[in-house]
Amino acid sequence: MTEPKHCILVGAPIDSGQKRAGCLMGPAAYRTAGLARTLNELGHTVEDRGDIALPALAPAQCANPAVHSLAETVGWTRELATAVEAACPEGLPITLGGDHSLALGSVAGAAAHAARAGRPLFVLWLDAHTDFHTPTTTQSGNLHGTPVAYIAGRDGFEAFPPFPAPVPGERICMFGIRSVDPAEHAALLENDIEINDMRVLDEHGIVKPLRGFLDRVAAANGLLHVSLDVDFLDPAIAPAVGTTVPGGATFREAHLVMEHLHESGLVTSLDLVELNPFLDERGRTARLMVDLVASLMGRKVFDRPTRSYA
Repeated sequence: MTEPKHCILVGAPIDSGQKRAGCLMGPAAYRTAGLARTLNELGHTVEDRGDIALPALAPAQCANPAVHSLAETVGWTRELATAVEAACPEGLPITLGGDHSLALGSVAGAAAHAARAGRPLFVLWLDAHTDFHTPTTTQSGNLHGTPVAYIAGRDGFEAFPPFPAPVPGERICMFGIRSVDPAEHAALLENDIEINDMRVLDEHGIVKPLRGFLDRVAAANGLLHVSLDVDFLDPAIAPAVGTTVPGGATFREAHLVMEHLHESGLVTSLDLVELNPFLDERGRTARLMVDLVASLMGRKVFDRPTRSYA
């Protein structure tokens, strides 16, 4: 029997971390796809706190001329960190994105809560990309490629609030990686982050590395933040993302990850990021993401409904 949770939905209509418009519609798409209803049907309570709003912007500067929308991204980071930190003691915050720059704020909020609770924060990064650039190393200028560097305490984030209690590399696990820039690769070689790229998962399977990481979280009495990017999934099943990389997780692999996360009972906060409804096919990606959340929250394989996309 699933222990009922109080799920707190926090909308993050953030588009500033990249240049392809549409992610700001993500929170509405998750609501339309029935996220709250699905969680209720699984026995959980749901509180939808609506979408956070961008505050009045303070000036922000970066020496890298490629960086764009810096002031907006810093503003979103501050607001979302506050919202998630406030939600963590009251239930399971689910941040509805929005591009992956939202994790600059959501993980900061979870880290602040973990530090106050005196427990270590662990991060599971389900993504095609490592997002280990800093504002000074990114060539695209897209700040959705920087959250893990911020979380891990890398230099170059002077425009942002100091990250509360940076997360050591051994407490960060990347899953599904298959696109890494040279500068990120070089920096990762100097870090202890566990990187499970698709070759690792092909050779060893999904379960072994995931269980190993979850065992470490449990042994440390840690809190676990899961950041789920649409491009973790293969674009054949999840087309609604502006950063498609072939060879992602299959439908069954993704559900297996979610079911193991549910069985662990360790997840304390969750991001759903990079959904661009403008690129979707009759809502299929939004529905798949909602189905994955359902698996994380207790739906079993034999409970999964038949679905038509016609």
